[in-house]
Amino acid sequence: MKLLIKGGRVINPETKWDQVADVLIEDGKIKAIAADLTAEDAEVYPAEGKIVTPGLVDLHVHFREPGQEAKEDFESGSKAAAAGGFTTVCTMPNTKPVVDSAAMVRSLERRAEEAARVHIRMIGAVTKNQEGKELAELGDMIEAGAVAFSDDGHFDPSAKVLLNAYDYLHAFDKVIINHEEERSLVEDGVMNEGHRSAMLGLKGRPTVAEDIAVARDIMLAEYAGARVHVAHISSGRAVDIVRQAKKRGVRVTAEATPQHMTMTDECVNLFDTSTKINPPLRSQSDCDAIIEGLKDGTIDAIVTDHSPHAQEEKDREYIYAPSGFPGLETSLGVMLTDLYHTGKMDLPLIISKMTWEPAKVFGLDAGSLAPGKAADLTVIDPNLVWTVDDQKFYTRGSHSPFVGRELKGRAVMTVVDGKVVMQDGIVR
Repeated sequence: MKLLIKGGRVINPETKWDQVADVLIEDGKIKAIAADLTAEDAEVYPAEGKIVTPGLVDLHVHFREPGQEAKEDFESGSKAAAAGGFTTVCTMPNTKPVVDSAAMVRSLERRAEEAARVHIRMIGAVTKNQEGKELAELGDMIEAGAVAFSDDGHFDPSAKVLLNAYDYLHAFDKVIINHEEERSLVEDGVMNEGHRSAMLGLKGRPTVAEDIAVARDIMLAEYAGARVHVAHISSGRAVDIVRQAKKRGVRVTAEATPQHMTMTDECVNLFDTSTKINPPLRSQSDCDAIIEGLKDGTIDAIVTDHSPHAQEEKDREYIYAPSGFPGLETSLGVMLTDLYHTGKMDLPLIISKMTWEPAKVFGLDAGSLAPGKAADLTVIDPNLVWTVDDQKFYTRGSHSPFVGRELKGRAVMTVVDGKVVMQDGIVR
């Protein structure tokens, strides 16, 4: 099959390429990128006025498989990814059972090959059953294909166990993704600690809980010479801790979500549990610090932390509802609407933080457009105005705080290994 994408603005963050050109795809690979390309028997897609980028990469999703397929599985989750313009996603191991063995990684790899519309990469647990006590089968999971390791959803309380993990994974050059909240400071907290939590009468989760955890885990990684990745950073002070560590040469990277850049704790409503996330929505100054961190290179990746739940779980009192909401289908639109069209971030930077830079963090063969590379790419209409409708979601989760919002900008085509898996919002 041949596909010729004509006349789009091609942005390739790896090489800083940014100009109008054609992209020719043949036999699942990128054949050529140049002006005025022609190809016999090629399907032609007119991309004038649109953006052609490497396929979007998300380092942090929860696809709930195995054990919680009623919330999401590889098929529904990968359809949501394709609808949002993502071609590679990395799924977290806090499933039931936990992904903490090579056998589990291999079985999920096979399942993904059978069911997924996009590339799904496995993240393994750092400790057995994510209990923070004993290291999981780290080496065996690497051999089976795990791309990184995390006890996401849990802050590992034992510095000694985490240091052992850093020491072990240092030899493999694999990264540990840390959920950063000192547990003793966030017990029973459901939102950011501050004026809004006091007004609503809800127990808070203070930013200092994140700051302490980030500082500890960076210091341990620095001591071991190992790699650490800060998950869904939400505190302005934590951003600066990462910034200073990078200046010292610590092998630290970080990620942030659109919601932690564009929403604050003032959005929390007792009657809308979609805003209950972990870490919680913070203050405007924290949002501003995250945006600045992306712009100056402190934060490496934009992720969704896609976390679907069953509707009956979220339709409860705020304090009892689980944290998280589905983000794959809204992430790009929110970034373009609230950050690009408002002039807060330029387009090449957003694309870089959603493609090439996250791929580098995990060492993925993704995020780049070049002849000979697998044809994973996304076509974006930056000016397409659309309204978020949960009835049209491909994910099984519908509890998004962005439902009903009018957004400007959306992926209109997703190509995986040369195959069009989504066009004009319809996943094939």
